[in-house]
Amino acid sequence: MKKSPIRGTAAILLALAASAAAAQQKPVDIGFIGTLSTPAGYIGEDERDAFMLAVKEGGGKLGGVPVNVRVEDDALKPANAKQIADKMVQDGVRLFTGINFSNVMAAVGPTVLNAGGFYVSLNAGPSNYAGKACNPNYFAAAFQNDSYADTAGIAANELGVKRVVVMAPNYQAGRDAVAGFKRAYKGEIAEEIYTKLDQSDFSVELARIRSLNPDALFQFHPGGAGINLTKQFANSGLSEKIRMITPIYSMDDRMLAATGTASKGFYLSSLWSADLDNAQNKHFVEAFTNAYKRPPTAYAAQAYDTANLIASALKAVNGDVTGRADDFRTALRRADFPTVRGKFKFGPNQHPIQDWYLLHIEAGPDGKLVYKNQKVLARDHTDVHAAECKM
Repeated sequence: MKKSPIRGTAAILLALAASAAAAQQKPVDIGFIGTLSTPAGYIGEDERDAFMLAVKEGGGKLGGVPVNVRVEDDALKPANAKQIADKMVQDGVRLFTGINFSNVMAAVGPTVLNAGGFYVSLNAGPSNYAGKACNPNYFAAAFQNDSYADTAGIAANELGVKRVVVMAPNYQAGRDAVAGFKRAYKGEIAEEIYTKLDQSDFSVELARIRSLNPDALFQFHPGGAGINLTKQFANSGLSEKIRMITPIYSMDDRMLAATGTASKGFYLSSLWSADLDNAQNKHFVEAFTNAYKRPPTAYAAQAYDTANLIASALKAVNGDVTGRADDFRTALRRADFPTVRGKFKFGPNQHPIQDWYLLHIEAGPDGKLVYKNQKVLARDHTDVHAAECKM
């Protein structure tokens, strides 16, 4: 049977129209609100750069979908972040990421989620969103805050620490960290000390620690505060008699470089290290280092994973986040993406189930301090708040 020339022409025209529409697909706006200034600004820089690395590798696309990443600095001020988020929501943005600090997340989350938008966290993991306030449109691609602390508690147990002081800033993530450590640690808590988020002088706290004479100090102080604390801890002489146990976020690669030899001997809990033996991690470390002329931090690793998680979901709905919200949510939950962590899946509260490692800071062959990955601290680790999530 001969094909009708009219039908053949119509089919060609439809194919050309579809091709043109695909070529002219409107980019999906992604609101990236992060801390790019203040002493903690390097954290946001690492997260932004790693996220954008994934976009660049996709030729300006994630999952084959064109994206427009709208980057804004929250300056570590919740009110600033909320104002930025309000404006983006008014502009029609419905997909967000980027926030590092949990107090900022608390200000932005309601704005995004109440508008029916999606928030995919590349770092902040406050306990409320993992438990009673869990939300179908909120995903934590990094961790729940307690996890980097309860795994440090496991480390303290395995290191034989009998008596410890815990110290953290008095804000959501700091309180979550203390709660997480105390939940896992089996020894004596000599004292809980709470500091200011932007504190730079720790002389009073260190004097108190000296008087308490614990076996170890567990502390959570990311960014500039952690750099200052580490230097003052070493200068006080306390590092010679008190072991330091901390999450990677209190002594990341950038902090390691900034503190000289002060962090030698620290023990760290971490969900990632540059030497994890999987193809995606090897690619990421090489690509990030080549692109930015510095090694990636754990923050960067999480952000790169977050971009690729979002890419997998955008691909599944061809970029239609709002019109196919149920499918987009299902695709995110599937977590079908190559991860630098080797394996990754979501628990019922849309927070990660993953392995955590014990790292030790020691001198490498050239004398420079490096992380030595000693062992897996916890396999398929999840958070305790999932039981309170009713989704």
